[in-house]
Parts: sequence; C-alpha cells; structure tokens
Amino acid sequence: MSMTERMERLATESSWDFSDLKALFINCTLKKSPELSHTQGLLDIAIDVMQKNGVSVEHVRAIDHDLAVGVWPDMTEHGWDQDDWPALYEKVQEADILVLGSAIWLGEKTSVCTHLIERLYGNSSLLNDEGQYAYYGKVGGCLITGNEDGAKHASMNILYSLQHLGYVIPPQADAAWLGEAGPGPSYLDEGSGGPENDFTNRNTTFMAWNLMHLARMLKDAGGMPAHGNQRALWDAGCRFDFVNPEYR
Repeated sequence: MSMTERMERLATESSWDFSDLKALFINCTLKKSPELSHTQGLLDIAIDVMQKNGVSVEHVRAIDHDLAVGVWPDMTEHGWDQDDWPALYEKVQEADILVLGSAIWLGEKTSVCTHLIERLYGNSSLLNDEGQYAYYGKVGGCLITGNEDGAKHASMNILYSLQHLGYVIPPQADAAWLGEAGPGPSYLDEGSGGPENDFTNRNTTFMAWNLMHLARMLKDAGGMPAHGNQRALWDAGCRFDFVNPEYR
C-alpha cells in the first residue's frame, strides 16, 4: 500500500468523531475578494483536513467586512456609522476552533490581523454561562505566509493574544511558509515550492489535528472546568483560596 493510500485510509477509517465541532478560519490578508490570497492557499490545507474529518468549517476574509476600529463590542454605540463586527463575533462564538491566517509585512502580522485581534479583545470581558470569560473552552491556532522573516514572531504574537483572551492553545498550534526573501514567488505562485513543502504540510496537518483533538477534549469535558476562574463569582466576593497578604 502506498503512503498516499495509507494516509487516505487513515482519514476515512478514523475512529475519531469530530462531527459536532465547528471551526472558523479568518483570513487576515490585505487583499479583498476575489483577489488571489496566498494565505488562503495555506489555510485551505487545514480546512481540507478538518472537513474530511467531519468538522463544520466556515472561512471569511476580515477585509471584506466593514469592521470599525476600536475595542468595544459594537462600535456603532461609540460614534461609528457601520460595524460588521457584532455579526462576525456571533460566528466566533459559534465556533469551537478559531484559526487566524496572516501574511507578513515589515516582519509583523498584517494590520488587518492586529485589527481583528483588537475586536476579539473588545468582547473578551463578556462572560459565558459559567461566569467565565467569553472565549473559555475554545481553541486557537494560526497560519502564516510571506516572503520575509517573521513567521515565528507573528505566530508568537497571535497565539499569545489568543490565550490571553481565553483561548486554549494546543501543541504545534501554528505553521508557516516563507519564500525566498525579497520579491520572489509567493505561496501559490508557479514554481514557489510552497504547496509541495513537506515541512509546512506536516506542521499544518499536525496543527489541524491538534486543534481538533483539544477541541474534542474540551467539548467532552463540558468546557474549561469552572472553578477558580469565574469572574462573576470573584466580583461577588469569592476568592478561590486567595488570601490577601495583608491578612496573613
């Protein structure tokens, strides 16, 4: 049996059930649809893995939406005439898995990605039914493309931001493809070697599976255990074994 046949068999005969999981991929490219997005090309690999295993996947380009600038849940309440974020936030909340994709410019994630994370931040103080912060019980990852150094820097920034907001980050939660530095071919360009790069394909596949596995574990456990992390109870006076040093 060839390796390709074996891989296909492993997927089709998998005993894992992810059919009740939902994933949202947000492409933070600077290009509006329908312009070709090289970042989307890499996202599509992880999307394909998840869909083959029963995950319900939705993907959007943030730049195609009129997302107001700011860190409040609805910026129309703060002087903006239009804000598509509340509708996009509903998709975020429906998803068990969030993957952010970004290109690299000047060694950083895109301005669109920074903007998107700021809007996620604006809702992070909301509470779930257990009195925890809004994103508890969800898992996050990221994928990066570019023609300059900075993939690990961008990934660190994105993954730190997601965990700070309440997402759980599994092992190997990022992957990237970087072309030759300078004005060379991008990921989907002919001759780039991007889609054939084994290192990137391996890491992207591992990321997809690790996100699915951790989302499965959290869902089966009923989310992140609700003790010692409930803002609602802290505000009500519960201190979860914390003792103020002045009283010791």
